Amino acid sequence: MSNKFLELLSKRDWLLADGATGTNLFDVGLETGDSPELWNIEQPEKIYNLQKAFVDSGSDIILTNTFGGTRNRMKLHKMEDRVAELNAAAVEITRRVADSAGRPVIVAGSMGPTGDIFEPVGSLTRQEGIDAFREQAVALAGAGADVLWLETISAPEELEAAVTACSETGLPIVTTLSFDTNGRTMMGLTPSNFARKVKELSPVPVAYGANCGVGASEMVAALINMAMAAEEGDILVSKSNCGIPEYVDGAIRYNGTPELMADYARIAVDAGIRIIGGCCGTSPDHVRHMRNALDSHTRGKKPGLDEVVARLGEISNGAREQNSLGPLGSKPEAPAREGRRRGRDPKRKAADDGKFPGQL
Repeated sequence: MSNKFLELLSKRDWLLADGATGTNLFDVGLETGDSPELWNIEQPEKIYNLQKAFVDSGSDIILTNTFGGTRNRMKLHKMEDRVAELNAAAVEITRRVADSAGRPVIVAGSMGPTGDIFEPVGSLTRQEGIDAFREQAVALAGAGADVLWLETISAPEELEAAVTACSETGLPIVTTLSFDTNGRTMMGLTPSNFARKVKELSPVPVAYGANCGVGASEMVAALINMAMAAEEGDILVSKSNCGIPEYVDGAIRYNGTPELMADYARIAVDAGIRIIGGCCGTSPDHVRHMRNALDSHTRGKKPGLDEVVARLGEISNGAREQNSLGPLGSKPEAPAREGRRRGRDPKRKAADDGKFPGQL
């Protein structure tokens, strides 16, 4: 059976994804502690307007407003019995936007982490994780999503459970991890080791990469390191935060300019990344600049880390070290430490407040 996402990938050198959901919804009234997913029922026109703005700005892929759509996240709002309803409503909104675009636009069913730690470090069992992801995946697929999009995952155990659950729908799977801890995920996974681990998943996702993180320069560095361990033909994904989060007048703001995000898009496609988008802080205006930059860009040579730093900003020592070690020389994974960096920057504070960085 044909699939719109796979068809579009086969025809295009690159695809432009959308930007942030949460930070843009905060600008139109979402309050800290609210469930963005509830707005799929209570404020559907605001979800529609945001997603239409991304399409009008040039996005080829729109993620549904379902990042926190597992029962594990929904129970924080006493809505664990509404998983199917809220996920289906989200797809229906995004499907309406995509189908009226006048060009191919992909509906990607967003699936974020459960928020619970898997055994043996935590208490969530593998089967419980699979069951939670399956419930969400079935709802997204049944409502008409073109692809299931796992994002902001940190632990390999959770990734494996999520892919296993998603496989039961028959839809293509994309997965992105967040490398926000000195070039690693919060649970210690490096980009190059992720590129190897993703091949052990069943089924192997059709595309993989990174989202969120700590800015465009660190994102591109992570993808360059990931590409060293990737296989020929792998489709890599980069969905970077719009700069660095800062507190301004009591709110989180991201300092990335439209011009910086446009250059990020150009350097990302030069690095061989096929799917490029924005994460926290990325507005439709940023996406419009990214689309214009990509449409007018002639692919250049693959950038090195020095060029990434010169154009986009500094990167972590961890990202530099991983690059210098080469594709098979990665150091052993760092042991997971509960609460690493928690509360030391705005994104960790957001997690403490019940929002994962990728939800912003």
